[in-house]
Amino acid sequence: MQDKMNILSAQYFQTMLDDSPSSIKTTIDDRDLFIPLDPANTDYQEIMRQVEAGELTIEPADEPPTEGA
Repeated sequence: MQDKMNILSAQYFQTMLDDSPSSIKTTIDDRDLFIPLDPANTDYQEIMRQVEAGELTIEPADEPPTEGA
């Protein structure tokens, strides 16, 4: 069995083309990764497990840049 992921931070990520967040920007074991919001993705599953266990909070997305900014 895999050791528990060391997720140092998690924040929803949204681009100006998205109406809602499309991924979670994470720092896992000192690596910055973008995890898709896909229930079949094992990294997403572990993030959600830690959220449900009260071990992790996903921060809201920053406002996406607007066109011409």
